[in-house]
Amino acid sequence: MSHPITHQSTSAAIPMKWVGPLRVSDDIGTTVTEVPLATYESPLWASVARGARITMNTERGIIATVVDDRMTRSILLEADDAATAYAAATQLRDQLPRLQTVVAESSRHARLIGLHHQIVGNLLYLRLEFTTGDASGHNMTTLAADVLVDHILRSRPELRYGSISANFCTDKKATAVNGILGRGKNVVTELLIPRCLVEQRLRSTAARIATLNTRKNLIGTLLAGGIRSANAHYANMLLAFYLATGQDAANIVEGSQGITRAEDRDGDLYFSCTIPNLIVGTVGNGKRLPFVEQNLTRLGCRTPRDPGDNARRLAVLAAATVLCGELSLLAAQTNPGELMRAHLRLERTAGSAKTRRGSAPASAAGVDA
Repeated sequence: MSHPITHQSTSAAIPMKWVGPLRVSDDIGTTVTEVPLATYESPLWASVARGARITMNTERGIIATVVDDRMTRSILLEADDAATAYAAATQLRDQLPRLQTVVAESSRHARLIGLHHQIVGNLLYLRLEFTTGDASGHNMTTLAADVLVDHILRSRPELRYGSISANFCTDKKATAVNGILGRGKNVVTELLIPRCLVEQRLRSTAARIATLNTRKNLIGTLLAGGIRSANAHYANMLLAFYLATGQDAANIVEGSQGITRAEDRDGDLYFSCTIPNLIVGTVGNGKRLPFVEQNLTRLGCRTPRDPGDNARRLAVLAAATVLCGELSLLAAQTNPGELMRAHLRLERTAGSAKTRRGSAPASAAGVDA
């Protein structure tokens, strides 16, 4: 027997801290801002902060490029045989303008921009791709898919309903299709670090960091059987950023798929993080909590802009945060013992501070230091 939820506890909170500032430039301009990170892994704050300090010592900081922006929902339809399923898929692709009109008439913000199909036996899998304005788009794409299913079944009696979600999306699972076709915001961040900063601030060299990136993130991940992923710890920064900004935290599963690049350019370090599946929004579920509203406002994601621009700004800041933490960790791992020494020192410091003043709730904008 199920029971209704009658009480929501608000006593527990994840410690949150504003880290930075960091400098990031995109097609709109250059921004200098701190970023909020909610995490129990206290050394993460210091790690991201070290990367952020590097960005502040370069003219444009991190250069961010939003390569793509789309949210997906896949549906499952059934036919009598593969030939019928294939014929229907071909005709639906040719009727894309009509399907786009159906979606536009049913939603203020969802727009159908693409359609992919796979056929397994007599089963037809359709991967529907949408833009969703400033929302991450989970519910919006499901609603649009519902409308499209009704339209397709009315106009194509040879097809039957299978499911509104067919795992070809793919939501909250590590898959190749998301990395190839994209789901959410595809953001590339780049940073060129002069030799002196690499040596003085990161206590390493461009050659050592580039070599470690190849051996650890590329070869090591290949040996482990990684899927469309070659990075050290994107998930750490993304989860902390997602929790602080009211995102669906489970989306770090596909969000943490990404590729780190590092090159030695005559002693200078070229460092880049490519994240093809950043699923973030500035409106929708989770965004009305007071601390989330405060954080989004402080990040500049409540400014009147064209639909979708605030969400893309948030994605750029998330990706920049990832680069800061990734750079700092890789640099630390080029030096024997540095990673563990830092964890022991920072965690003991955080534990002592917690004993003195308690854990700051995220709703109170976290711990500032």
